[in-house]
Amino acid sequence: ALEKKVVKSKVGEKVGLPCCHEIPSSESLHNYRVYWQKNTTEVVLAYAEGKMISKHERYGNRTEMDARNLTLWISPVEILDNGPYQCVVQHLRFLQNSVVVCDEPVILFVTADFSKPNITAEVLANSCESTEMVVRCSSYGGFPKPKLSGALNNESMVWNASWVSESSLSPYNVTGKRWLNVTKDISITCSVEYNGFAESTSLLLKKTKDCVVPTVPPSYNVITASSIIIITFLLAITLAARYLPRHVCSHCCKPQDSVEEGVKECMKPPVSSKVTSETSSV
Repeated sequence: ALEKKVVKSKVGEKVGLPCCHEIPSSESLHNYRVYWQKNTTEVVLAYAEGKMISKHERYGNRTEMDARNLTLWISPVEILDNGPYQCVVQHLRFLQNSVVVCDEPVILFVTADFSKPNITAEVLANSCESTEMVVRCSSYGGFPKPKLSGALNNESMVWNASWVSESSLSPYNVTGKRWLNVTKDISITCSVEYNGFAESTSLLLKKTKDCVVPTVPPSYNVITASSIIIITFLLAITLAARYLPRHVCSHCCKPQDSVEEGVKECMKPPVSSKVTSETSSV
């Protein structure tokens, strides 16, 4: 019984609102008065003694009633059809006296699909370390008022959301905004949730600027100091080679000999002891 009191439908569909009474097969609609009302004051459709006696102009050719189970059919459904309805059934008895057989409400929840969320990102500032950007998510044309949710790398996030609608029974446009400081590539998701339905979109946000730190050349002072050290070292080697005394072999050079003679003596091959002995004998 509780399920019959709540009916959900989308804009453009055909929906049936169940009544609280069904006419027995032994009787007909001629024995009843049936009133379908909205908000307890607006008569949508009314029958008396088997004939239609009233029909609201806004429903025009969009409504009809089943003559047996008294279901109210609406097609196509509009957003303005959203709200509570009431089926009032009276049984006509002797001398046209009527008895209320049932009087129960049924609520119609109308849904209009939102567009697939659109995510855009605007770069505000850029550096080697991070990219500052404002991200927007928007969806439009839906009903009822939606909830906007999101996620950053699968972790829940909150949008700064705003809604626009002409009235409480008009389509909604929703926009969410979020400022981000992106230091690496991240995935962002935007979801529009309404009356048990949801639409989602994801976008990969990339850090837009990757800087390569250049190799710092040695400073002028370092180059100058290195050059002085190298030149000094070369000069020291040159002076040492030129002015230090040369080493003379002690067993082949006489002390009193000149340097040139000593060099010559040292260059002579040594005379073997055998040859010396032969010379002495001669």
